[in-house]
Amino acid sequence: MSAPADRRPVLAVAHRGDPYRYRENTLPSVESALAAGADAVEVDVQLTRDGVPVLLHDETLERLWGDPRPVRRVTLDQLDELRDGHLTVPTLAEAVKAVTATPAARLLIDLDDPGPAAATWAAVTGLGAERRVAFCGPATAMLAVRALAPEAEIALTWKQPRLPAADLLADLRPRFINPPFGLVTADFTAAARDAGLGVSTWTADLRRTMRRLRAAGADSITSNRIGVLRSVLDGRR
Repeated sequence: MSAPADRRPVLAVAHRGDPYRYRENTLPSVESALAAGADAVEVDVQLTRDGVPVLLHDETLERLWGDPRPVRRVTLDQLDELRDGHLTVPTLAEAVKAVTATPAARLLIDLDDPGPAAATWAAVTGLGAERRVAFCGPATAMLAVRALAPEAEIALTWKQPRLPAADLLADLRPRFINPPFGLVTADFTAAARDAGLGVSTWTADLRRTMRRLRAAGADSITSNRIGVLRSVLDGRR
């Protein structure tokens, strides 16, 4: 993620890595997305029982790892035993290291609630990676991030056709408004510009949708098909 004010090229953001090639929110998925040309990789964070931020979207391990336990009841050591071949549930620190090893790439951390915010920010600052990460999520989670990190880049996830109230924007100071792609129109992006906001959007997987979003003025597009998105933004077939 980066500042859109001078209308730089649209940013290509990989949704949970490269999930059509590798399991979402794993290191191979993150690394594949970076190799495909992602400007940023979006990941989800949950906390283990011992408070370690790890990459996982769901509250339980059932869907991806076949284990019904909530991740909050599993320690990091126990989680490390949960393997599928070479795949494991990575820590956020491992993902940060993978992204910062690629020049200019960034990590977009999606927080659905305020709970993981403090441990997540501690992991980022512990690696000195403050300038290589951004955050997205609903207002409650992003307000928790802002309280911890006055200068952090934030994309406020927003599911309404009208922009948030001015008071919320003043408190949160987001760099982007982050609606689902169905809400992004030229009028929406114009209103965001007038409010001093860039527009990031999710999750576009069809070429025609990607092209429409670019034409509507989106600054950042998130996709499960990062290679396709990269080709569309670069004007390649």
